[in-house]
Amino acid sequence: MSERLPRQCPAVLIAAPASGQGKTTVTAALARLHRNQGRKVRVFKCGPDFLDPMILERASGNPVYQLDMWMVGEDESRRLLWEAADEADLILIEGVMGLFDGTPSSADLARHFGVPVLGVIDGTAMAQTFGALALGLARYQADLPFAGVLANRVGTVRHAQLLEGSLTEGLRWYGALSRETGIELPSRHLGLVQASELNDLDVRLDAAADALASTCDATLPPAVTFTAPDFVPAEPLLAGVCIAVAHDEAFAFTYGASLDVLRAMGAELSFFSPIRDTRIPDADSLYLPGGYPELHHVALGQNVPMLDAIRAHHGAGKPLLAECGGMLYLLKALTDVDGQRAELVGLLDGEAVMQKRLAALALQTVELPEGTLRGHTYHHSLTSTELTPIARGVSPNGGRGAEAVYRDGRLTASYVHFYFPSNPQATAALFLP
Repeated sequence: MSERLPRQCPAVLIAAPASGQGKTTVTAALARLHRNQGRKVRVFKCGPDFLDPMILERASGNPVYQLDMWMVGEDESRRLLWEAADEADLILIEGVMGLFDGTPSSADLARHFGVPVLGVIDGTAMAQTFGALALGLARYQADLPFAGVLANRVGTVRHAQLLEGSLTEGLRWYGALSRETGIELPSRHLGLVQASELNDLDVRLDAAADALASTCDATLPPAVTFTAPDFVPAEPLLAGVCIAVAHDEAFAFTYGASLDVLRAMGAELSFFSPIRDTRIPDADSLYLPGGYPELHHVALGQNVPMLDAIRAHHGAGKPLLAECGGMLYLLKALTDVDGQRAELVGLLDGEAVMQKRLAALALQTVELPEGTLRGHTYHHSLTSTELTPIARGVSPNGGRGAEAVYRDGRLTASYVHFYFPSNPQATAALFLP
């Protein structure tokens, strides 16, 4: 095998003092700006997020994968960055929460891979204090590579000048994005609205890119050197196995890397819609990922042929993995926040009720009979069931969760969204007939 050499590519990590500052909007605007200038842009998202990557894929025109020092792991994150550096003109990484929040944090990832941080600060109702926040982000950890700052939601040209003038100690001003550009992205209880639901998304993205182009330094950041990862070939553990994967507006929370590892192990993936289709594709195994079944529970419940098909799949003893929204679909019924109840598949004895407040948010590691898998949980529903779990998740940093994993024959269901590359062998065992 030829020597695997380091690769270089301009890169920057977009972070902020807190959630809600507009990191996704700015990252998407930067991606679309450089894409419109003819560059190939690869975007990554820190942490276990499904919705931001949907927006960022549309902005960049390329797949978006997660980076995380715990769930994805250092080695897999290194591999993803090294491979992207071979094809991209620019790598953008959107951080998660505040720059230093969490263990590990976005700052930990930036420091580990030597990627400079671009601080995004919401300039609303702020003037010279902007400089203090910028200085804090840049100097709080002395060994953190820092590129500069960009102001979001700026009111006027004079406002932007005040913010820029507040910078000290040679901090670089990257520009400003106006609050008047009409590109703010709508959200709902789990985060942003899915990209497929925004009919004017490309208009918003182009407007954001044009707005940045008029104020932002659009030159490429310095190149970052990404060292080569150790090469671990995938074992053909799922050779010849066909997996039916639910994928529509109700079930869209899948990691690209998880689907990749299934394919790398030899699986054939066949996608279908539990809302519109009347049968499951001819398959050995079934994967029901998370999503928004609570927004479509009436239509799901009315599709009786699909409910019967899923029951028949389980009755035949075939493997079935259901995560979060997929698990809710398998319960007897689901009630939304307005009190509307719909009867669903009924393979799991219990019901779920949507809550207006967050019910659980935590990274999770789960020891299954097949092996240990990592993932995360994030949901607004509460489930009542008499079922006895075969395992419970554990959060590495004490977050709420300890999610139950239920099993009935070859059916495995949990609120946990599993990251399949964290243990390909255990994943294969869940789907292997």
